[in-house]
Amino acid sequence: VQLQAFGGGLVQAGDSLRLSCAASGRTASSREMAWFRQAQGKERAFVAAINWSGTSTSYAESVKGRFTISRDNAKGTVYLQMNSLKFEDAAVYFCAASSRLYSSNPTHDTAQYIYWGQGTLVTVSS
Repeated sequence: VQLQAFGGGLVQAGDSLRLSCAASGRTASSREMAWFRQAQGKERAFVAAINWSGTSTSYAESVKGRFTISRDNAKGTVYLQMNSLKFEDAAVYFCAASSRLYSSNPTHDTAQYIYWGQGTLVTVSS
């Protein structure tokens, strides 16, 4: 599985941004996918996850109600729609694919995610 994240950029607080993750590989569409982020000087943190079929999602408390994860398996793409962006959302965002196939409920466990994209930078300004 190969992942490539893009869509980051410079936005103002309160703006919206959509990240995309292109996933390729025979089993990519069968794996749960997630977004993580790493702010400067901080550890990588879970943001959102989606199961293989797109029917179940999970979010970090800090982004609930503002971010939406979705996927289009026909296009091999996972999205992260980010609304009402805050200063604290600024980070490098990574997409990741899990080791698990056809799981019902997506996991927050970083250790389960074994394929990682290169990251895309989101900067939030005033």
